[in-house]
Amino acid sequence: MATPAARKFCYRYPHPAVTVDCVIFAVHEDDLKVLLIQRMDEPFKERWAIPGGFVKPDETLEEGARRVLHKETRVNRLFLEQLYAFGGPARDPRERVISVAYYSLVNLRQHFVSNSSDALNTSWFSVCRLPPLAFDHSQILNMAVRRLRDKVLYAPVVFELLPPAFRLAELQHVYEIILRQRFDAEKFRARILALKILKPLKSSPRPGAERLYEFDRERHRKMAHNGIAFKFKPDAAAREEPVFRRTTRPAMSVRLWRRR
Repeated sequence: MATPAARKFCYRYPHPAVTVDCVIFAVHEDDLKVLLIQRMDEPFKERWAIPGGFVKPDETLEEGARRVLHKETRVNRLFLEQLYAFGGPARDPRERVISVAYYSLVNLRQHFVSNSSDALNTSWFSVCRLPPLAFDHSQILNMAVRRLRDKVLYAPVVFELLPPAFRLAELQHVYEIILRQRFDAEKFRARILALKILKPLKSSPRPGAERLYEFDRERHRKMAHNGIAFKFKPDAAAREEPVFRRTTRPAMSVRLWRRR
């Protein structure tokens, strides 16, 4: 309850509620996937939705987003970036709700993703085959996909989706999945190595195997500090494809992602 001193400065205007929604991306089975929950309660009962929740009075927006992210992934330190604020007056039938959306990237070979306790189901869907979504979450997800596709061209966020040690073919494949383009292997190799942010590993899994690399975060940090920008330039002739289509089938149950 507010103190007398605090009530002195209370606004007389109606206060809208504030929520955070977290778009959680992962790459698996040659596809870009997004984590969705099936709502247990009204409004939009049994409809699929982006994980989210109301912001608590004593937390910041990012703290609220990380709380939601931790509830779904059980991981504290993940890439997280604010996407946009969505404040349509009729976006939530309960009351006036403003949602601040974030997006995150998860490497499912390293991180466990749990089944949400306050949802009927939790599943991964291809961003190209989505069910009808609750609220304005189609708009949020569409914007998040486009942001990610732009972000990988000027920031090294793609490495959040890869294991610490990877082959150039794996890196190329993730870029192709996100950008929905095909790259010539030799041109991609030359282009990505020219950025000088990959460190070749001395050890190889077996004789004749493709060389392993790791992302040199310290070198990238120094380059950024010196004003040298990361810039990945895709093929100019590549054709852009639709961002997503709708379906009613989940791509995969979250239970199939559990690791021992």
